Amino acid sequence: MGVMKRVSLVFKAKANKALDKMEDPRETLDYSYQRQLELLTKVRRGVADVATSRKRVELQMNQLQQSANKLDDQARKALGMNREDLAREALIRKSSAQSQLNDLQAQYAQLQAEEEKLTVASQRLQAKVDAFRTRKETIKATYTAAEAQTRINEAFSGISEEMGDVGMAIQRAEDKTAQMQARAGAIDELMASGALDDLGGRRDDIQSELDQISAGSDVENELRRLRGEIAASAPKQLEGGANGDGQPNGGSQVQSGQVQSGQAQSGQAQQAQQTQYAPPAPSAAGLPVSDLPNANEQPQDGEGL
Repeated sequence: MGVMKRVSLVFKAKANKALDKMEDPRETLDYSYQRQLELLTKVRRGVADVATSRKRVELQMNQLQQSANKLDDQARKALGMNREDLAREALIRKSSAQSQLNDLQAQYAQLQAEEEKLTVASQRLQAKVDAFRTRKETIKATYTAAEAQTRINEAFSGISEEMGDVGMAIQRAEDKTAQMQARAGAIDELMASGALDDLGGRRDDIQSELDQISAGSDVENELRRLRGEIAASAPKQLEGGANGDGQPNGGSQVQSGQVQSGQAQSGQAQQAQQTQYAPPAPSAAGLPVSDLPNANEQPQDGEGL
């Protein structure tokens, strides 16, 4: 039982809060004013009904009064004609009419008092309704001004629902813009580094590896060619340094030098300079040139040529 009361209390509290949130004081005031106008209309209708009843009673009183007066005249005429029986009958009817007239007069007085009360109540209610209408319009104007001021303040402070939605939309736009800028910068960096050069087509790993092997083989072939050219140019340089009679220049020892290769490589203007040690040229007896006697040197005593 306690649980049911608690559930009922919670439900009533929630419903009251929801209704309070949905309630507009201006609409409530207008509804109250409408109800008061309806009540005032009912009071006025009641006053009119009481006045109508009073008027009907008044008409009946006039009719009974006329009937009593007529019966009184008839009784007088019957006595003048020595018709006492008719006079007595007329007086009996007059007495009955007079009795009804007295009742109607009492009812008339009651209806008249009731009409006066209702008229006073209607006037008071009318004054109250007029005051309520003035108060209602004042409250509505004040509430409307306060609501407008509140909305303006919320708009300036940015806490209103509309401004909150606008602020969230701006924040989302800024976040997306920053994200797109970061993505564009990252793509620019990747393109500058060459990581995305092959992005448009399918990358063939096998072909890439074969190209690397082929490039390495070309380099090795080029090195062997350069070594062969350097080895071939070394004897020519030694022949150019000998005398015209075929004898080597005495006392001179072949020094190690740098041999330059003037051959252009792959259509480029580079010159490869390689240094190679020139070995001593062999003589007829298989001795190095440094051990042979110099032709310009005079033989010493006791030494044969």
